Amino acid sequence: MGLFGFGKKDKVIDLSEKYKRQIAKAEVKKAQASPDSSGNGPFSFFDSPAAESSSEYDSSDSLEEKKRKLAKRISDMTGKMEDLSNQIYHLQQRLEVLERKLDVKRI
Repeated sequence: MGLFGFGKKDKVIDLSEKYKRQIAKAEVKKAQASPDSSGNGPFSFFDSPAAESSSEYDSSDSLEEKKRKLAKRISDMTGKMEDLSNQIYHLQQRLEVLERKLDVKRI
């Protein structure tokens, strides 16, 4: 490690090469994809296994594993939405109690 300019500076690790390769593969897949496989529906990613790969998924993952990860993410998001819905409901209930205490309808 070269502290204060001392030591070797010629060793550089480029961690962006994997990202650049993923971008290039995604562009090639987009160019090769037929118009039939690209749907406009909200769940069109289930139709075509050659859909563009996200940087979140590793290219060595199988299709089943990607589907499993996606299903887990969707279920996690659904759970979070339910939690937020419950919090909103409880806040509404608190507001109603405060309104009753302040007798807001009197005004």
